[in-house]
Amino acid sequence: MSSSSIDSRELTIEEYSEALPSNGTEVFHSPAALTAIESHTDSELRVYGGFKGDQAVALLPVFVAEKAIGRIVTSPPPSMSIPRLGPLLLTNSPKQRKIESVNEGFTASVLDELGVNERLTLFRMVCPRNYGDPRPFQWNRLDVSPEFTYVLDLSDHTDETVMEPFSRSLRNEMRRGEETDISVAIEGRGAAKRVWKSVQDHFTAQGIQSTLSWEFIAELLGALPENHRVYVAREPDGTFSSGIIVLYSNDTAYFWLGGIQETYDGISVNSLLHRTVIEDIVSEPSLESITRYDLVGANTERLCQYKGKFSGDLIPYYVVESGGPEMALAKGAYELTAR
Repeated sequence: MSSSSIDSRELTIEEYSEALPSNGTEVFHSPAALTAIESHTDSELRVYGGFKGDQAVALLPVFVAEKAIGRIVTSPPPSMSIPRLGPLLLTNSPKQRKIESVNEGFTASVLDELGVNERLTLFRMVCPRNYGDPRPFQWNRLDVSPEFTYVLDLSDHTDETVMEPFSRSLRNEMRRGEETDISVAIEGRGAAKRVWKSVQDHFTAQGIQSTLSWEFIAELLGALPENHRVYVAREPDGTFSSGIIVLYSNDTAYFWLGGIQETYDGISVNSLLHRTVIEDIVSEPSLESITRYDLVGANTERLCQYKGKFSGDLIPYYVVESGGPEMALAKGAYELTAR
């Protein structure tokens, strides 16, 4: 297969939905999530597909904004706590050269369509975990850098074995947590708003102005009713202690929002929350297809000291962006790096 044999074109959201595979994607690739995102940005959603005949071999959703300094193309858009988006390679060829040919041809075609190498176009993309070859973007004069996340493989674990890989200190803390009066339960939209507010309060205390709106979160969760859970830890009198919002793709749970550090009787409440999420994954029939827990980020040393205790696999993913002083200016002016 040569790269010239790939037909790349812009798709409707319906065409994109038909071409999207049932597994191997991240949660924000779903049409429902993309539509919710577009409703809360000043950008236009565009989705592109690469085809070999009638077979879809690549997909890419991007968000395009026209600004005073030029066009800004992002995937995902910034400051919405969306960890990754970017391209999906769908070819099932066992031959590496054919996979590379699809990647090269599709990448070059879409970048040309978007005018990414024009002087007044700024581009930033955070690729999904499964996208392992960003070289075509480098060959098209874009900067590529790795970032990392921890992913727990839970496919072969049970309630009895799931904590075995954890550090001794984390196992001890979780066991001591069984003796506390803290309760952890799945709650609804009101609890989701309380989790969001805890994050906002945390940013405010650090002197940071968060742009993540409750309206976006509410619409996203409403669009993904079967693909999220809100885990909340409460003290004996019912007081909110901490909580996290977990999102689910077809095979992966994502620790998405919340988890502001709180302790109770000297025990990290977050450890109790994570333990409940993990135990549900390995034990509930309704979550049978979920085999991984993505802790969403291993790039901050302070946070990694805690996340590393789960002994997850360290998985790289790639950030692709325009280089030069224009990109540096745009990062400051338009918050092109997600918090």
